[in-house]
Amino acid sequence: MGSTTWSARWFPSRLLTAGVASGIVTCVLAATVVGVPATLAAPASPAASASSDQAYEAVDTFLREQLDDPGIPGAAISVVRDGVQVHSAAFGRADDSGRAMTPQTPVLLASTSKSLTAIAVMQQVEAGRLQLDEPVRTYLPWFTLKDSRSSSITVRHLLHQASGMAAGDTAFEASNAQGPEAIEEGVRALSGSPLAGEPGEGFRYASANFNVLGLLVQTVSGQPFGDYMEQHVFGPLGMAHSHTTREAARADNAAAGYSLWFGAFWRQTDVPAPSTGMPSTTMYASAEDIGRELIALLDEGRFGGRAILQPESVDALLTPRARVDESKEYAMGWFTRPLLEAAGPSDRATQAGPLAEGAGAVPLVLEHQGEWGNTHTFKALVPATGLGVALVVNANDTSAPSRLKALDYNVLRILHGQPPTPAVVQEDWLQRYSWVVSLALLLAELLSLALALTLLLRNRAPAPRQAPARKHAPARKRWFLPAYAVAALALDTFALWLCFVYAPVRFDTNLAVIVRQFPDVGVSLVPVLALAIIWSLPRTVLLLARVFTSGPAPGRRQSTSLA
Repeated sequence: MGSTTWSARWFPSRLLTAGVASGIVTCVLAATVVGVPATLAAPASPAASASSDQAYEAVDTFLREQLDDPGIPGAAISVVRDGVQVHSAAFGRADDSGRAMTPQTPVLLASTSKSLTAIAVMQQVEAGRLQLDEPVRTYLPWFTLKDSRSSSITVRHLLHQASGMAAGDTAFEASNAQGPEAIEEGVRALSGSPLAGEPGEGFRYASANFNVLGLLVQTVSGQPFGDYMEQHVFGPLGMAHSHTTREAARADNAAAGYSLWFGAFWRQTDVPAPSTGMPSTTMYASAEDIGRELIALLDEGRFGGRAILQPESVDALLTPRARVDESKEYAMGWFTRPLLEAAGPSDRATQAGPLAEGAGAVPLVLEHQGEWGNTHTFKALVPATGLGVALVVNANDTSAPSRLKALDYNVLRILHGQPPTPAVVQEDWLQRYSWVVSLALLLAELLSLALALTLLLRNRAPAPRQAPARKHAPARKRWFLPAYAVAALALDTFALWLCFVYAPVRFDTNLAVIVRQFPDVGVSLVPVLALAIIWSLPRTVLLLARVFTSGPAPGRRQSTSLA
């Protein structure tokens, strides 16, 4: 996806088959893709099965082209319908060794971890150990933020991203902390964070909400959160390729993550995946395992004849209570919106009250995307039709993640009989070209360093006499040195303001996260900051000292004495 438009070859006859597909039908026959068999569904009519097969083939063709064109390393997809996995496929490589990506390959989930944590929370609600409308302090008496209003934050507020916590509480993302104690340490570190709003008054997305929820599960269950997830969520769902730690995922041949460097090439990149963020961002799962989670949620909490949640808990989990904008709401770990991918342009134009389903209305989709420095994941549920989709990509373009997000929406479009649409890059210039800005700052700092060293090292010992032709040189030097010192300080100040003030506010995060999660930016910013912080003071002192030792002051008559 090196450009903002999609290749014209995405619209040949191979993809037009999606235009005649009527969508996923109630029951389909299994298809075998790249050697991975899909689970057999109940018998369906030959015509319906053929229609579904065309949609799956169109999806696979589309994803192959996305890997081939911009060079995305690997991806895997799983489609479920009415309690059955009906399609799975994988494309590309899992790492630099050339190991093939498979539907069973674990990938770092990023924010799609949240819906798994929500299941664990609702299990504890069913067990009577948690109550949704009880304050967090009922279970964690020490819990506090830099705001007295934090005492009124409830479990439900956290689940619906309505606690008032700020999205900028992301310092944990730059950590490499591992181990079960990391979650509590991360939550305790929030004590200095202010609230951005009144608890319960509105939606404010913050991964910290789900980190607190993970600690609540750990506290009331008496088990480390990772152990709880393995025993009570992954185990019952048969999620054999899902993990809560980086070490366990790597032992299961997890996919390596890739980042797009300098907008030009994909590079295998290791970014932090701390246990601190396990409940919100750093769990791992394969596409097929996510499909099992989707099956359970679509079947009122049942999987394989076993209930992991009661129907009323699933209903509460999937019911939105926080409005995000005019067409989107938030449930417990799920965004909810109209499934416009299932409607043509005329249908979309006539939809009123997009969040109200009814006869002839566009159905609702519950979805969540996961964005990390080197992975992209997507999961979606369409309860009205029993459809679930899981897509994992072991790469991310942090300068323009909207390009990969377009994959998600276009997969939904193809599965609902619509052709894919061009990707629209939504990020502003600073995010898209942040690597250019950081490289320009580094070049400016290096030129400034070179000039400073030249001025300080040249003619260190003044000559006892000035030749007549150079009698005004000291005056010029005395004028130039302080002017340069001021200009160099201005450059340093601008770099520090951009890194510590503007960028963190603009991207709702902090500098450490930018450096660690945007590797091509970080590789330039680190030396920029080192020069701006460490070198600026000694440079200024040395330059000003030379002003007073480089010769007589302007206008002062020079002595002709040889003494």
